[in-house]
Amino acid sequence: MSNRKPTKIGTVRGSGNVFRDLGKPDADVLQLKALLAAEIVRALDEQGLTVRKAQSRTGIAAADFSRIRNADLNRFTVDRLMTVAKQLGRDLNVAVTVRAKKRTPAKRVDVDALRRFTESSPWQPVSAGEFIRRMRDEDRY
Repeated sequence: MSNRKPTKIGTVRGSGNVFRDLGKPDADVLQLKALLAAEIVRALDEQGLTVRKAQSRTGIAAADFSRIRNADLNRFTVDRLMTVAKQLGRDLNVAVTVRAKKRTPAKRVDVDALRRFTESSPWQPVSAGEFIRRMRDEDRY
């Protein structure tokens, strides 16, 4: 037995989506797939269905049910998982909430530098977008 003291482990509150916490790019889709797969496995267990019995009842390959049981969901779309759950008698209700992405703060413009630039500019009047591009290209923005 070692004489080392146990190391304290800190805890961090998660976001509620383990895939987001792990930095996965499609975290919301992966979370929805996992929830649907869990519901399918729950239906199989409640009905006492093996993958073979589930295949004969639904027409979906037994290998697909095995993949779902093993959480190997890469080959499945959300739509397909919803169809499988529906064929097992599940009534699904999926709600979608759309939120705006966090915006990055705009860069500040030095108004005095902008005035000096426009006064000394040999260019003909151009669109605002072209004007900003030229300023940026000359490192004045």
